[in-house]
Amino acid sequence: MNSSSLWQPFTLGRVKLPHRLALAPMTRNRAHPDGTPGDLAAEYYGRRASLGLVITEGTQPSEDGQGYPNTPGIHTPAHIEGWRRVADAVHDGDGALFIQLMHTGRIAHPDNTPHHRRPVAPSAISADADIFTPTGPRKTPVPRELSIGDIQATISDFRHAAASAIAAGADGVEIHGANGYLLHQFLSPNSNQRTDTYGGSVENRARFVVEVARAVAEEIGADRVGIRLSPAFPLGGIDEGDTEGVRAQYRHLVGRLADLNLAYLHIHHIGDDDLLRSLRAVWPTALLVVRYGRTREQIADDIDAGLADIAPLGRFALANPDIVERLRNDAPLNEVDPTTLYGGGARGYTDYPTLATD
Repeated sequence: MNSSSLWQPFTLGRVKLPHRLALAPMTRNRAHPDGTPGDLAAEYYGRRASLGLVITEGTQPSEDGQGYPNTPGIHTPAHIEGWRRVADAVHDGDGALFIQLMHTGRIAHPDNTPHHRRPVAPSAISADADIFTPTGPRKTPVPRELSIGDIQATISDFRHAAASAIAAGADGVEIHGANGYLLHQFLSPNSNQRTDTYGGSVENRARFVVEVARAVAEEIGADRVGIRLSPAFPLGGIDEGDTEGVRAQYRHLVGRLADLNLAYLHIHHIGDDDLLRSLRAVWPTALLVVRYGRTREQIADDIDAGLADIAPLGRFALANPDIVERLRNDAPLNEVDPTTLYGGGARGYTDYPTLATD
């Protein structure tokens, strides 16, 4: 990896990072049934501490935020204790831990949750998506539309989850506003057909996302908060409309979020570089950009082009816990085993070899 820009130190909020790489959030479905991360999670994240900024898998801020089986939570005392072991392991490796707060909204199934309630969403519109359950693939059901009171309670859940993350020793949180989950559902006109102050116009569809971000920033400090967005990403039945509509939505949203002075904006980017440049121009702090399909030679491209400050790594880091060392030394990379991505135990989770053990 020849780009010198990748190896420059960087200050992100309260955290000093040794370089411009990070661990991207990736769902692994290995928490205990009650949502508590176990000892394997501490090992998994601790082994990747050399990435500097370690962003965790999506972690539900409430019982209703869970969509998949065996995903972690951060809203009970047991969750806090489990994440404290993870935070200690990452800190022992001189990394910084940000817990991603993910409410899945309508991308859920009652069979995947302890309470077996219907999923919730901005509108009672099914994603019509297949979702894995303990009894096999099922269709996502029609969700229950959140009332105004429910929306305020959900904002409070995010606030409580952020405080719980800091109590667990995390350095910050990333709010998941991307990939078809609840916050993204509020942004998209095909999943949000509300007629109150949370739907209809660009401004109203952005309102919930901004209010969540503001509440979390008030609770733990804006310099401990990042947010992830994925403009025009069609996951989970999302259809945000034509290019101009997407640009209008995200330019407004990011402008509002910029006023909060959060630690970073994390863009899951699928190709509208004009939009990316315009968001870069108005965002006051760090910008993280991740793209599907990058080769190892392309990892630093957005940093070199001035479009990003940090390049989070997904599957490269999943299969190579020592990815930083491998990139620095142009060493070969392990390949991902796709059969072990979701669920299971140590295999495909904590047993990928390092250069020292190859």
